Amino acid sequence: MQRRDRDRRDREEQSEFQERLVNINRVVKVVKGGRNFRFAALVVVGDMAGRVGAGMGKAAEIPEAIRKAVEDAKKNLITIPLSGTTVPHEITGYFGTGKVVILPAPEGTGVIAGGAARAVLELAGVKDIRTKSYGTSNPINTVKATIEGLKLLRSPEQVAKLRGKTVEEILG
Repeated sequence: MQRRDRDRRDREEQSEFQERLVNINRVVKVVKGGRNFRFAALVVVGDMAGRVGAGMGKAAEIPEAIRKAVEDAKKNLITIPLSGTTVPHEITGYFGTGKVVILPAPEGTGVIAGGAARAVLELAGVKDIRTKSYGTSNPINTVKATIEGLKLLRSPEQVAKLRGKTVEEILG
């Protein structure tokens, strides 16, 4: 009985999030007997409504690496404030040598972003945005820099509460 409930819960949880495979690397460990090949997968998951996460998984088989990456991504979910179909303000995210500048855009612009940043923003539910990636084209660092930038986003309500003012005073 418990197993059936757990399987049902897993299916429900899986349907809540969409997954996107961003990158697969074949990594090699050289040992005395030769080379050990493994696969490292980078996956982004999101609910298209402000929650997004990224995760890495490594295994001898690609499907197992992807499964581990999805589990890791679900553990690292963040919630971002959305302002309609875009983000409330511009922000820059840094990770390693990666730098991603995230700019709000008017409705109808679409997602103007490179491959790795695009996956994060689309699964977060952002419909209109412009980004520019600097420093590295490494998808791992680009995804992490995008997520770091999104973590720094604040809604007008959050800023007003922090400053002890009303939303009207903040927005001018």
